[in-house]
Amino acid sequence: MWGDLAARYVDFAAYADGDSACFADWARHVADDPEVLAWIGALPDARRQPNLVLAAARWHGVPAPGPYSALRDALLADEGAVRATILSRTTQTNEVRRLATLRPALVAATRGDDRPLALLEVGASAGLCLYPDRWRYRWDLTGGARSGSGPVVTVGDPAAPLLTCALDPGASGGAGRGGLDGGLDAGLDGGLRGLLTGPLPPVVWRGGLDLNPLDAADPDTVAWLTTLVWPEHDDRRELLARAVEVARAEPPDVRRGDLLTDLPALVEEVGGEAQVVVVHSAVVAYLAEEDRRRFVAMMRELVGSGACRWVSNEGRGVLPEVTATGPALPPGRQTFVLGLDGRALAWTHGHGRSLEWCAPPGGPGA
Repeated sequence: MWGDLAARYVDFAAYADGDSACFADWARHVADDPEVLAWIGALPDARRQPNLVLAAARWHGVPAPGPYSALRDALLADEGAVRATILSRTTQTNEVRRLATLRPALVAATRGDDRPLALLEVGASAGLCLYPDRWRYRWDLTGGARSGSGPVVTVGDPAAPLLTCALDPGASGGAGRGGLDGGLDAGLDGGLRGLLTGPLPPVVWRGGLDLNPLDAADPDTVAWLTTLVWPEHDDRRELLARAVEVARAEPPDVRRGDLLTDLPALVEEVGGEAQVVVVHSAVVAYLAEEDRRRFVAMMRELVGSGACRWVSNEGRGVLPEVTATGPALPPGRQTFVLGLDGRALAWTHGHGRSLEWCAPPGGPGA
């Protein structure tokens, strides 16, 4: 009866493998537990997502990391509190480390344009990913003979908080995996190194749209965002705390609205003297298939008219039109695909931990 729901949790377990042993274990147990599947199945379809269900259980005291039995007992004995949290909250994770994967796309999008930047995020949540200019970055080489050689590319104010990311120059971005000198210095218009370290224009407006905008100044909001961070990820909780400080010092203009209906007007409003870059990460996955196609068509029209540039960062199957423009992905590989104006640039970790360049020399952004 719950075959599709079980498959959803099996898929989530595969996604969590290597990142959260607790969540991978819990999700696999859920997929094999008819009673728990029935409990989750009684929720509206949009509320059955693993991240939301598991976070709500933790919000009500289920220890994590911890045994599956505690999760099971909490759900099956729930008198309404956990269910109410699932129905009233959303998975609006603001993963600030994604900025380390988004930055080269932002540099590529703004290169050659002398106008300041209006950075517009759809699905912005609390807007914590709207501050690429407030962080310091370090990309560490992975793969090949020079793996483990330490930081290879850094940029930013030494006094700013640090974001780190594993870097693979990629098989298509130059000399191939492990070929740092060729991989970084060949590729897009002067090389990947230039996109990693190139300057960003001054940001004169930062904001966006969300169906449920969050306020980083609200302690309850921050507590929920903290709960959404996976159990073993202390480093992400520390970065979240720093990101909240950054946003509180300069609050973003995040407005309540629907990306499918309200985005064009906002692009027009904040454009003009500024170059608009629309960015989203792990957002389009929550749209129905038909709405995803509508969104892609809308973005292509906006880009084609010169109204904005478009930086996307979604799971490999979410925007197949973007994924298909890059090299073929190995079957079963869990990855996000970073795109610029509908063309694949890189394969990225969902939480921003790694960046593997896949765009060929002369590709998008060149």
